[in-house]
Amino acid sequence: MVCTKQLLKRYPKHAIDFIWFSDEKVFTVAPPVNLQNDRVYTAPGIKKIQLPAERLLRTRSTFSRSVTVLVAMGSLGHTDLFFIDQGTKVNGQYYQDVLLHQQLLTAIHDLSGDFFAFQHHNTPAHRACETVHLLTYETPDFIAAALWPANSPDLNPVDYGGSCRRVCIAAGIMTLTS
Repeated sequence: MVCTKQLLKRYPKHAIDFIWFSDEKVFTVAPPVNLQNDRVYTAPGIKKIQLPAERLLRTRSTFSRSVTVLVAMGSLGHTDLFFIDQGTKVNGQYYQDVLLHQQLLTAIHDLSGDFFAFQHHNTPAHRACETVHLLTYETPDFIAAALWPANSPDLNPVDYGGSCRRVCIAAGIMTLTS
């Protein structure tokens, strides 16, 4: 409750439009097929390894195909989607150098001008000392994790409520049936 009061005091109603929320989101592009449909009928006692390869059906890959995107949104709109290459480890260094410096902060500045408040959630890459230092000194305002109320995921529109899904549909990487 203390955090919420501090946030409301720090950001009066006229400043709320300039708060930007960001997050990475993983979307599954090709979910696994129901394994109950992957059946091969053989004579009793025959093991799978004994069957010719052409008799075996493989209807799914070992891992689901997915795409990870980064987006920031607020009352003023949303940034473009920034795609994170598959297999890339989003650690503090990558988050700072690529996602923040090269993409996100520039896009937010272009949309909102010289004043904005930046907020992200509390993952290890986001709370790394170097990341907090960078955001404290290179953004007009930064909502640190200490001010973010615990267990309040509904405050970030990127994570919940389907906002990021709508952004991805608008960008053409998802359909309404995905």
